[in-house]
Amino acid sequence: MKISYDAEVDALSITFRETTVTTRHLTEGISVDYDSNGRLAGIEILDVVKHFGDQETLRQVVIEGLGPSIKSLQS
Repeated sequence: MKISYDAEVDALSITFRETTVTTRHLTEGISVDYDSNGRLAGIEILDVVKHFGDQETLRQVVIEGLGPSIKSLQS
């Protein structure tokens, strides 16, 4: 997964997989990309500051639940 922010155009992109995609526009400035199997491949948000309120929101990324679980470490 790749998360990138372009401050020059105020766009946030989250790419789950690099592939050929079909883009669906959900609302003004927000679109999603699907692969040929209909799986989510990416999300793009334009005018990010307008949608999130301020750039401070973009300064912190918290990803919960990734990494090995305790159960898998015990096996």
